[in-house]
Amino acid sequence: MHLDLVTFVVPDYDVAMEFFRGVLGFEVTEDAPSTTNDGRPKRWVVVRPPGGGTGFLLARADGSAQTERVGDQTGGRVTFFLRVDDFRIAYEKLVAAGIELVGPVREEPYGTLQVFRDPFGNLWDLLAG
Repeated sequence: MHLDLVTFVVPDYDVAMEFFRGVLGFEVTEDAPSTTNDGRPKRWVVVRPPGGGTGFLLARADGSAQTERVGDQTGGRVTFFLRVDDFRIAYEKLVAAGIELVGPVREEPYGTLQVFRDPFGNLWDLLAG
């Protein structure tokens, strides 16, 4: 058993795919037309880190309740934890992309970390070590 996908609510599929591909280096593994439960068009878009692993199902917000949660899926807590092999390279990629860094780089018992905010408002930990 393994966790295959986690829903990531976004305002726009293509903007989200660009962030995941261009900034984080994820791969788009699925992008297919689909429909909502009531028959409206949507897409089934999945992004995964290089080499596989748990992916995100990019779900375009549908309705006001979902739209309100874009960028704040956990009430202001760090929501996602991205562990990387080379902290410096990943950190520099965030900086070059103009991603908002929250606070300084920190050394914690579980590794080196930098909190950052994705373009939608969600908080992430970039972790190495």
